[in-house]
Amino acid sequence: MRKYILSDLNNKGTKIDYISSLNNQQLDVVFNGDGHCLVLAGAGSGKTRTLVYRVAFLIEKGISPDNILLVTFTNKAAREMTSRCREILKSDIKGLWSGTFHHIANKILRMYIDRLGYRKNYVILDESDSQDLVKTALGYVAKEAGMIKKDLPKASVIQSIISFSQNSQKPISSVIRKLHSKFIHLTDVIGIVKYKYEQIKKETNSLDYDDLLYLCLTLLRDHSDIREKLASKFRYILVDEYQDTNILQADIIDLLGSVHKNILVVGDDAQSIYSFRAADIENILNFPKRYSDAKIFKLEKNYRSTRFILNLANNSIKNNRFNFPKELQPVKNGVEIKPALVPLSDPVSQARFITQRIEELRSEEGVPLSEISVLFRSAFHSVELEVELSKADIPYIKRGGIRYFEQAHIKDILAFLRIAHNPLDEVALRRVLYLLSGIGEVTFLKIKEFMMYKIVKEGLSVEQIDFSGLTLPLRARESLDKVLKYILKVQKYLEKEQVDIPAIIHTAYRDIYRSVLKDKFDNPDEREMDIDVLAEFAKNYKSLESFLSDAVLTEGYKGERFDVDGEREEDVMVLSTIHQAKGLEWKVVFVMHLVEGAFPHYRSLARDEDLEEERRLFYVSVTRAKEELYLTYPISYEAGYSYMSRVLSGPSRFLLELSENVYEKWEIEEDTPSSILDFYLD
Repeated sequence: MRKYILSDLNNKGTKIDYISSLNNQQLDVVFNGDGHCLVLAGAGSGKTRTLVYRVAFLIEKGISPDNILLVTFTNKAAREMTSRCREILKSDIKGLWSGTFHHIANKILRMYIDRLGYRKNYVILDESDSQDLVKTALGYVAKEAGMIKKDLPKASVIQSIISFSQNSQKPISSVIRKLHSKFIHLTDVIGIVKYKYEQIKKETNSLDYDDLLYLCLTLLRDHSDIREKLASKFRYILVDEYQDTNILQADIIDLLGSVHKNILVVGDDAQSIYSFRAADIENILNFPKRYSDAKIFKLEKNYRSTRFILNLANNSIKNNRFNFPKELQPVKNGVEIKPALVPLSDPVSQARFITQRIEELRSEEGVPLSEISVLFRSAFHSVELEVELSKADIPYIKRGGIRYFEQAHIKDILAFLRIAHNPLDEVALRRVLYLLSGIGEVTFLKIKEFMMYKIVKEGLSVEQIDFSGLTLPLRARESLDKVLKYILKVQKYLEKEQVDIPAIIHTAYRDIYRSVLKDKFDNPDEREMDIDVLAEFAKNYKSLESFLSDAVLTEGYKGERFDVDGEREEDVMVLSTIHQAKGLEWKVVFVMHLVEGAFPHYRSLARDEDLEEERRLFYVSVTRAKEELYLTYPISYEAGYSYMSRVLSGPSRFLLELSENVYEKWEIEEDTPSSILDFYLD
């Protein structure tokens, strides 16, 4: 422990009571944070408090706010930190440079961008504007190459490729090979689109978000006078969430701190989970190599979770090889409950268990819903749970993805099922026909009125109607014939005693919707998986009517209660992807669908680096819990086109590698033979 004598402060003393406000680890950072410093702040260890007091300490010591740079990952965080600094100092801190990397970069570029050949009144493009310009560039390139735009990736896909390339400083070819291998044959074309996109931006004096970082770095690297001026200005630089920085951001900080060499970065390598956004964990892991004189501090006292939850988190993350070893230590006392490991027979049983336990927590144990969260690796893992929560009238909000049944592609598929069940369902019929070529409002109304007359007035079934009497353009006729063929095929399914709803779903997908999905969305493969999940879920229903009732009711169920004045009530639980839950906390947390191949994701299994990020994601999920933690997984589930046969699924390796003394195994009474449970738990 480094020692700091308070009387060494400028002036005759200090107005701030550091000793009673901070623990010894935090005090060490606040008092001894000069030079190159890496602060490894474990989950719930009070890193924000430490940063705030460090800034307050510098100002009280006589450093002008104008000479301090505080970089955060959201502008909201910057505002909160500066507000807390003002409260501690009881004075204004006008002049402090604070904000996100993009905010700081924009501030610098507004002063000096003319040195790079741009005018200072440049326009910043939002994501939508950027996509529009990429689309324009794509049109130029397709025309010059004699290609059809339909044969090329969508503008949003190309934009994401360009963005990742810029932020990771990797060539387009490398990004395509890693993230969009199906477009590898179009690498040269995408490269030309990027060149044209950059050209259009320069001509129109426009920058996208990624340009702010790249051009700021270019300015600092290529213009030594500007670099020296800014680096001389910033006597102290503090960076929050350093584990989430990309290579551009780390280099910008390096250059801005090149004169005074007072760079203090705070982060947790164990919570680096955003490589898909080009965040580079090597920035934090290699900080001591980048700065050979770096001091390393550790904040390991956890103010959030019980010792049992921390024991499990520590036990899991130690399996990562690429990390800084640290051990979270509990501070809080009180009732302590071991995390529960709960295997269930299938996804529906898992959803029912979670729903029932939430009801018990709320009604019997007095836990507010706002203190309960259910976390999952991928947004579609919550489909069964959303249905069960809606049946139980438990209000919830969902973070990290639209509610499952409100997603466009799921609503499209449900529309096919709805018209098969009731061909006069106008909303569903409109949705289906609008998906297909050659049908607009006028043609739709013509088809609808014809069908209405034949079915209602003449009492005919779809099979009995002679559609040759309906005059339509050729493309519209072909589209309608596809839909009619599907309806008639489904009628055959519905005549059977046991209705195969998964087959009805996959028929709609194979016969009609597959091509629509590829044309309509940028990520058809992921959405196809969602449709497979829908088919798996539908297997639990014996009739199409009951399935549609639950699906539609869930779609319409907003999960939020409102008081008489129309204000949303606060007692609402949260469903969230783990990525969206980072930085949040709840009294009770469920981490669900801990199945090998789902969590960790099967795509991560080939590389140690990817698998370790998945384990960090698991670590983030369990450290969101303050008092109670439930880890659940289904022993069997169905996915893909194997929906006709149920397969056994192994629990996540993240569960199997845990020591048995860090959790309590729960046995749930249900119909699944115990031998299967025992096989996977022993």
